[in-house]
Amino acid sequence: MAAGEYELALDSFTRAALDEGMTPEILTGIGTANLGLGRLGQAEPMLRRAVGETPDWPEAWNNLGVLLMEKGELSEAKQVFQKAYALDNGESDSIRDNLRIALAKSENVVHNEQQQEEFKLVQRGQGDFVIRKTP
Repeated sequence: MAAGEYELALDSFTRAALDEGMTPEILTGIGTANLGLGRLGQAEPMLRRAVGETPDWPEAWNNLGVLLMEKGELSEAKQVFQKAYALDNGESDSIRDNLRIALAKSENVVHNEQQQEEFKLVQRGQGDFVIRKTP
């Protein structure tokens, strides 16, 4: 995923699911890969299931927040980022930045022009993944 190869990542997570079952990490990986591919409808149930199974995992909450921002669901995204930030104790720059963006957007609901913002996906272990909104 770090290389932007979301289709390959999706294949890898699907194979891992056959071996390990649908663990919260695999659910988050599948959801995040689908999000990277722009498949929001497929990503959402996976990410929601992941946070349901591991409600104390800030990275999964963050990635759900990114999905909600992509869908334009600002109010829920703000709440999800606040939960991720609280669970993370404010330690992740990516989660803090995402919360800041969500708060700013929710305060400025009326936009004269669409703002370009960068949202950051977070995965446990091997770094941050970035999804940029396209014009």
